[in-house]
Amino acid sequence: MSFRPLHDRVVVRRVDSESKTAGGIIIPDTAKEKPSEGVIVSVGAGARDESGKIVPLDVKAGDRVLFGKWSGTEVKVGGEDLLIMKESDIMGVIEG
Repeated sequence: MSFRPLHDRVVVRRVDSESKTAGGIIIPDTAKEKPSEGVIVSVGAGARDESGKIVPLDVKAGDRVLFGKWSGTEVKVGGEDLLIMKESDIMGVIEG
């Protein structure tokens, strides 16, 4: 199944957080916070400006991004948990 977001929305797959602290303590799944880091799966065409022209998004599929803790809407597409959010919910792209 394929899913393409509309307008200025992006689909993000969360990356797995560490299950161990730097000191070696194992963190159980129930105590873990959901990671605020993910990889963009797909992007919409872009938002429209005042004149009606489409403004393309700054992010693309495959970018690793940081987003707010409560950003996006969780959905299940093809058995996979994903997030759909607006580009403005993304704080930045992780490079390198």
